[in-house]
Amino acid sequence: MIEVGKKYNERNLRYMRQFYEIFSSIKWNPLGSKLSRSHFRELLTVKNIDAIMYYIDICEKKNLTRRQLQERIKTQEYDRLSEETKNKLITKEQLKVNDLIPNPIIIQTNELNEELSEYALKQLILNNLDDFLNQLGTKFTYVGNEYKIKVGNTYNYIDLLLYNIKYKCYIVIELKVTELKKEHTGQIMTYMNYIDKNIKTFEENNTVGIIICKQDNEYVIKYCSDERIIAREYELV
Repeated sequence: MIEVGKKYNERNLRYMRQFYEIFSSIKWNPLGSKLSRSHFRELLTVKNIDAIMYYIDICEKKNLTRRQLQERIKTQEYDRLSEETKNKLITKEQLKVNDLIPNPIIIQTNELNEELSEYALKQLILNNLDDFLNQLGTKFTYVGNEYKIKVGNTYNYIDLLLYNIKYKCYIVIELKVTELKKEHTGQIMTYMNYIDKNIKTFEENNTVGIIICKQDNEYVIKYCSDERIIAREYELV
């Protein structure tokens, strides 16, 4: 130990061996070199090599700190992605704006209230807006909440309106504290069509709709006529 120095103690040697066993098969590129030693220490807690590559990628794209990476691993962000998205990541297929949105979406709160209202759910999201936007993926920006639109002679209010810079499209989000119902897709479809016809420009892509609900119903989305609409459950932590 004296000959090689204190940094080569038993604990560090164990980490080095573990690092080699996990990363020796990876074809390295400049991306991985941007991570610090502490980042890799966190990655050693992940056993799935595809998950590790996912976390390395988001660390580079979002310039995550070790603590931010630790939180994403702790909430099992990769595991909450759909199998279709995981396959796209492996095959490097082009992703859509909604592919990286996990299910469920984690909502931070100090009080786990089963009788949460839609207003209270929205306030929890707004109180932790940066965390919420980061969960949705890359390049999401906030436009407004209770965004007022006029459909005929009636005013309607979109719970949350976002914009994705990378995909050049608006994102309509509706919050539901119940199980997903077929009338929810009709409501959000109306809002999306309004944005497309009255707000988006010719250069921008069609609006995407996300229904965040307490409980998903796969058949509602399965038989929805608009493929731009997706549903995600929320989980209070």
